Amino acid sequence: MNISNQNPNIVRSIDSKSLKKTTTNVLRNKLRDGKPTIGTHQMSVWPAMVEVIGYTGVMDYIEFSGEDAPYDLASLENFARAVDLFDHMTSMMKIEQVPKEWLASRANGSGIQNLLFADTRTADDARGAVAASRHETPGSGGVAGAGWKRDVGYGIGATLEEGVKQRQEGVVALMIEKAEAIDSLEEILAVDGVDMIQFGPSDYSVTKGLYADAEQPEIQKVQKHVNETAIKMGVRPRVEIFHFEEAKPYMDAGVIDFCIGWDTQIIFDYCKEQGEELAKLLEM
Repeated sequence: MNISNQNPNIVRSIDSKSLKKTTTNVLRNKLRDGKPTIGTHQMSVWPAMVEVIGYTGVMDYIEFSGEDAPYDLASLENFARAVDLFDHMTSMMKIEQVPKEWLASRANGSGIQNLLFADTRTADDARGAVAASRHETPGSGGVAGAGWKRDVGYGIGATLEEGVKQRQEGVVALMIEKAEAIDSLEEILAVDGVDMIQFGPSDYSVTKGLYADAEQPEIQKVQKHVNETAIKMGVRPRVEIFHFEEAKPYMDAGVIDFCIGWDTQIIFDYCKEQGEELAKLLEM
């Protein structure tokens, strides 16, 4: 039941047609249509940075790397609000395995439509991720409860039915980055509701005791195996890159989903390059 139905005086001065309903999920639509996708990472939830990226018109989604960056619940809503300014763009949040149900609920409730779950190890982890991303409705296998969060307009701007449908459209992506996940790869990929996976070379290197660069041949071999297996089983493999030139070898192998660049790395590279060159001029 909508809150406005319980107390019509709350919205009696508002034209219900002007209330924002659910938002189209650009990433889901592109996956459904078999089209390539391009995302980028933010380590900041600053809404202005979201708008700057949105103005480029080329990013399908922004991933807030919540596993690595600080945030509060109000900032998640402001991040999602800024994304919603752009019809061509949606949002994703990377979250930890524990406590994934709470984190997924708060991310989805803030209006962040798609979720990337870190540290997946087993098929049970994968099933838990899908369940955390869906409402507990008959036959869904979901565990999320109903609530009056931003994704349903705080109970005023959208109905529960609309909210349930919106979460069902959310893309569920998993990091395949633990040695245990490689051993269980096909079982994980077979879990109903898993839409996308990404190999994580850093975590994999640590779990194998390698502490090695992602370009090491052994790590590249595992990534190739993960991507090829995902494609074979009908799950979209995503690859993180920093420059567009890096995409071609993956494209030749059938990968069409990329997340390119990090705001922190971009700032570092610019300041280092430009600062060093200016310092040389000043020393002349």
